[in-house]
Amino acid sequence: MIIFALALFTGALSALAFQPAGLWVLMPVAFAVLLGLLWRTEKMWRALLIGWLFGFGQFVVGLNWIAHAFSYQAAMPAWLGWVAVVLLSLYLAIYPALAAGLAWRIGKGKEVAMVLALAGGWAVTEWLRAGIFTGFPWNPAAAAMVPTPLIGTSALIGTYGLSALTVLLGAVIWLEVQRKWLPGVMIVLATVILWLIPSSRVPEDPLAIKSIRIVQPNIDQADKWRPGFAEEAAQRLAALSASAGGERPRLLFWPEAAVTNPLADDRVGPPEALAGFERTRAAASLGPGEYLLTGGIGLTAKDRATLAGATNSIFVLGPGGAVHGRYDKAHLVPYGEYLPMRPLLSRLGLSRLAPGDIDFDSGPGPRSIDLPGWGRFGMQICYEIIFSGHVVDWQHRPDFIFNPSNDAWFGRWGPPQHLAQARLRAAEEGLPVIRSTPTGISALIDARGQVVKQIGWKQAGVIDSYLPAAATAPTLFAHFGNAIPLILAAAMLIAAIALAGAGRYRRRT
Repeated sequence: MIIFALALFTGALSALAFQPAGLWVLMPVAFAVLLGLLWRTEKMWRALLIGWLFGFGQFVVGLNWIAHAFSYQAAMPAWLGWVAVVLLSLYLAIYPALAAGLAWRIGKGKEVAMVLALAGGWAVTEWLRAGIFTGFPWNPAAAAMVPTPLIGTSALIGTYGLSALTVLLGAVIWLEVQRKWLPGVMIVLATVILWLIPSSRVPEDPLAIKSIRIVQPNIDQADKWRPGFAEEAAQRLAALSASAGGERPRLLFWPEAAVTNPLADDRVGPPEALAGFERTRAAASLGPGEYLLTGGIGLTAKDRATLAGATNSIFVLGPGGAVHGRYDKAHLVPYGEYLPMRPLLSRLGLSRLAPGDIDFDSGPGPRSIDLPGWGRFGMQICYEIIFSGHVVDWQHRPDFIFNPSNDAWFGRWGPPQHLAQARLRAAEEGLPVIRSTPTGISALIDARGQVVKQIGWKQAGVIDSYLPAAATAPTLFAHFGNAIPLILAAAMLIAAIALAGAGRYRRRT
């Protein structure tokens, strides 16, 4: 029982490696402990249980912000949020369990084989977690390494490759305890090489002087959808957008669903007239040659008068409210933007966490929009930015990514974790990322994944700056995507099988 309790405790402690605690060194240490526990295990079921308990502890602590989201939904009791955290963690822990079981099965009795199998297995299972049942890749092990220089290696090997590298760094600690010095030295040497290769890929200065303003109005989720608050929200956004400072012309960035009244309505008559009014009001602070990129709601219609559905969108508005482009969110959040099995769950008294009875429709996926004089930009709304390898239209590589988000209902832990994962996307793709959120953390991230400027949590303000340059050439990951970490993981697993097989053959002879 002690070994199982230690696995649970170590997993829970490893969650402090993520933001906002940011004690990143705990992640490699946790993997060292996990390897030690697996090494002393004699049964497959025990190895699976150790991995599952490790994962369960990490997810319950790391995802505590999900419980906070339920406090904004009057139709459901707040304590149900913690039930949701536990139930989700029970499922997500299956993936670490699979990685641990694979490592034990392949590497039993052979230290280096176990190390390679756990690293390769961890990368593969994180990739699977991102795709199965719509995917939930929040807090990969790589996210703990964002504050370190190793974030740069994601330009070569991606997030899941960096997660595997994090496991290997933990293995260095464990191998030293096992007195296996040479493999540990080789891992450290490989890490240094990976860190050095991408360090000169990104210029420090902008390619052109392009002035931008990022707006954070500090509008809490409890107020956002309150009846009658739309007017006050519009005034806050307008005041921040028009305040003195910065250079012009500029691009203006507002958060996800900054305008709660629809910005587009396919119905005719008064509904579309109201949407036109909202577009004009939102664009009131724009001057010649300027554009506003804002989150907003679009309504679709079955016919000229009948509402059909809604989209969570980004609208590109010019002076006078003219629409110059639009992106509809493709990767929707279950229970937040649509209610799975709605007829059944509605009868049980459950509803969406976000207000509204209409489920959102999904868009076609990543796309880029060209703006005359400003270049090409890609868009990812909120949660979409956490999906490694799925944030850019590869056929039309943008100059930067705009990621408006609504983190106002994610508590204290969610926003900094979200920011860390946006930084991983910037480093992977070699593209700047611009984040605008209602309550923080809004930020300008350069193409190395470094935060240039940010506005803290629960603060109102603006960021006036210049758009950082994209990578001088697409990163290796931008060219090949998750094929790279998957090939790397497969190579580690094959090497582990070969080492384990050689060891067993020598013992037989």
